[in-house]
Amino acid sequence: MTARRHDHPLWFLVPGFVLLGVFFLLPTLFNFIYAFTDWSSFKAAINPVGFANFADLAGDGTLLRAVRITLMYAVLVAIFQNVFGFGLAVLLERDTVVNRILRVAFVIPVLMSALAVGYIFQALLKPGAGLGFTHAWLGDTTWTIVVVSLIHAWKWMGLSMLIYLAGLKTIPVDVIEAARVDGASRWRSFWSVRFPLLAPAVTFNVATALLGSMNGFDIVQATTAGGPARTTEILNIFIYRTFGQGLFAQATTMSLVLFLLVALLAFPVIALLRRREEVL
Repeated sequence: MTARRHDHPLWFLVPGFVLLGVFFLLPTLFNFIYAFTDWSSFKAAINPVGFANFADLAGDGTLLRAVRITLMYAVLVAIFQNVFGFGLAVLLERDTVVNRILRVAFVIPVLMSALAVGYIFQALLKPGAGLGFTHAWLGDTTWTIVVVSLIHAWKWMGLSMLIYLAGLKTIPVDVIEAARVDGASRWRSFWSVRFPLLAPAVTFNVATALLGSMNGFDIVQATTAGGPARTTEILNIFIYRTFGQGLFAQATTMSLVLFLLVALLAFPVIALLRRREEVL
């Protein structure tokens, strides 16, 4: 009996749980602790300061600006990624040789490094180089956040396309035929019958787009590094820059804010979409 207990398959999970605890749970715990201290490279000792870090970041407008830019970036990415992914899924739904080749082509950016994608677009969008643009799209304080969001969405729209394609393929044919028999046009049957049945795919794609963009860093860092004039300085860019300056406590405070932002905003959106699934 003792030998069987030691040979139980669950023992193979122990190394995984150890790694999870050391490299995820423990740092997360210390993140909650150090956010309330004066930890920096300029001091030998670490002293508790309560909510002083939060007050300082909120007082000079840094916190609100970074949160606003992060939310704007996340919403734009979620919209672009899902619109492009859904459009591609509808256009490439038929199983033809050309469509299969195009599907693979649109999935390739998903497999590429985000930093590589960012640097490629940075080169392509330089005025007078790359694609030959005369306007500095990555230097425009008005449109840069939109351009960077489009680049992020371009990289991941292939994943959204695959999820929507899977959803379209799983819709029963008899449901569509029943709608046709009832006199529904192709357009009507698509939006009234097929699209509502894609609710689970919509939930997954919106959730992954929101969570991925709110935790984004690579593409923004490679294209603008938070500029111009800090108009694309999302939370992770601010955390990276602040930590590099030796202000470890402030960086940890912002990372805690990012954690709370994801928990308080992204998950309610997911819950709302799940309830929509149940209604449909």
